[in-house]
Amino acid sequence: MLDLILRMIYGFISVSFVGALLGLGLAVAAKKLRVEKDKTVEALGGFLPGLNCGSCGYAGCEPYAEALAAGTDTDITKCKPGGSICLEGLGEVLGIEVDTSGPKLVAQVHCRGGEGTAETRYNYKGLQNCNAATILFGGDKSCQYGCLGLGSCMQVCPTDAIFYDSDNLVWIDKNKCISCEKCVAVCPTNVIKMIPADADVIVACNSRDKGKDTKSKCKVGCIGCQICNRKFPDAGYKITENLSIVGYTQRGPGRKEAVEKCPTNSILALEDKK
Repeated sequence: MLDLILRMIYGFISVSFVGALLGLGLAVAAKKLRVEKDKTVEALGGFLPGLNCGSCGYAGCEPYAEALAAGTDTDITKCKPGGSICLEGLGEVLGIEVDTSGPKLVAQVHCRGGEGTAETRYNYKGLQNCNAATILFGGDKSCQYGCLGLGSCMQVCPTDAIFYDSDNLVWIDKNKCISCEKCVAVCPTNVIKMIPADADVIVACNSRDKGKDTKSKCKVGCIGCQICNRKFPDAGYKITENLSIVGYTQRGPGRKEAVEKCPTNSILALEDKK
């Protein structure tokens, strides 16, 4: 019995000793074989937001930092979510002069044509995905420029900034939008556009059809009547391809009055849209 106990103690001591040696060996190997991270990559990474949203075209922030540090990519403007602070930081690390005077841009849906206002051509029962719907005659809406409302943009948004509002229409919360432009890229009708974060109004329409055709397809579509720019020439509205376009640098008198005078209510005051 004593012999068995001694053998067990010996075995325990032997295993513990071997384990300690192996642990020590691994610790020494880890220290000797450790690859020092590039200091430039670390510095660049400190300015990137760490969202790993992929808007820069890389799998995450670190691969983008590595590409910038290695010089295989020289475009430091690819990180839209990082904003001006990120851009200034990247420029400082890499010794590149940058211009951060432009406004922050956020995404917004330029269409308010939903059930009861926009005409549909058929009852779509397929996959709840806008790109899938467009395969079938460009989608169920008569207007080929409008929002199909099936949520492809929601599926790619990394911050859940896109949702259905009280009218069951797709809308984007500017406070959650990180400007990654993934929704812009995935939208098959190009109805999502980037606007200044402090934008006061949008023309919530994307149709380039003539006014008569637009009106026959959607009750709230812009018909290019020119009331906004003729009655309020300094307000910043301009008709291009039958569609009123808002200028955000020129915000003169009549800006809000044009919202009230629009006969189809296609100009939307963003302060009224929470």
